[in-house]
Amino acid sequence: MENVTGIHHITAMAGDPQKNLDFYAEVLGLRLVKLTVNFDDPGTYHFYYGDGLGRPGTILTFFPWPQAAPGRAGVHQVGVVSLAIPQSSLGYWLHRLMEKGVAYSGPFEREGAQVVAFKDPDGLQLELVATPHAPEATAWEAMPVPAEHAVRGVYTAQMWVLRAGPSVRTLEAMGYRVKTQRENVTVMVPEGGFGAVEVREAGGFLAARDGVGTVHHVAFRVPDDAAQIALREKLLGLGLRVTEVRERQYFRSVYFREPGGALFEVATDIPGFTADEPFEALGSSLKLPPWLEASRAQIELALPKIAHPGAEVRA
Repeated sequence: MENVTGIHHITAMAGDPQKNLDFYAEVLGLRLVKLTVNFDDPGTYHFYYGDGLGRPGTILTFFPWPQAAPGRAGVHQVGVVSLAIPQSSLGYWLHRLMEKGVAYSGPFEREGAQVVAFKDPDGLQLELVATPHAPEATAWEAMPVPAEHAVRGVYTAQMWVLRAGPSVRTLEAMGYRVKTQRENVTVMVPEGGFGAVEVREAGGFLAARDGVGTVHHVAFRVPDDAAQIALREKLLGLGLRVTEVRERQYFRSVYFREPGGALFEVATDIPGFTADEPFEALGSSLKLPPWLEASRAQIELALPKIAHPGAEVRA
């Protein structure tokens, strides 16, 4: 098998780590399933949020850089991240967003679903999509949102490009198919039908500028290493420049720029976030990969203090 099965995770850049934690864990009610550092820049955190187990398809991750400049959404990147909620939970979420002081627009209808648009504290453009096709989520003991209303995962990543054709063909080579077309947006779905990608032709937009409040990359899922290697060879055969496999402790990854300029990752479903801590303790302490353990004292000293329910307060 050399096709992806959907979206594994989406990674974005944030500013203040505490504001990020407060919003995604407390307001949106996602579980902090892993508290670690950016393996390529261990002076900053890497937060992973998801359902109770952090299953592929439910994961949002963030690099919080408190001193970084704001970015600008634009062409050559993912501009909007949509999250699925149960169809019956729309009223709950409208009330919750109002209660938490989150400004939103909508609800409005899109392809038979009700959509609410809003931004996170750093300006990242988000949506909640109330859909009858929302999958089940893994619950955990200290959920801040009732399980029946919980966010169920990444519904859609909307990427902005100058020309849709090359990006559409690349996604088709990865196993996506065109589902619908609306105006300047091509909606594509994987074989399983969940974790869509919308390719939006946005020729009048400015080019994206990486920084706080923008998406860094979107990761697509494959079941195992063999599937990843097979897809990597296929992508190389298309003339794309794909990295060697990189160890990310909870999955293995390869990266490449698709023709529209967005950064894509292909990540394995295995081994998952229980590789170094049990389900009950996910996200409760700072985890480092083996090659950084010798530098733990220096890393901990450099990281800012954060507080999160279920996780240690870091000085």
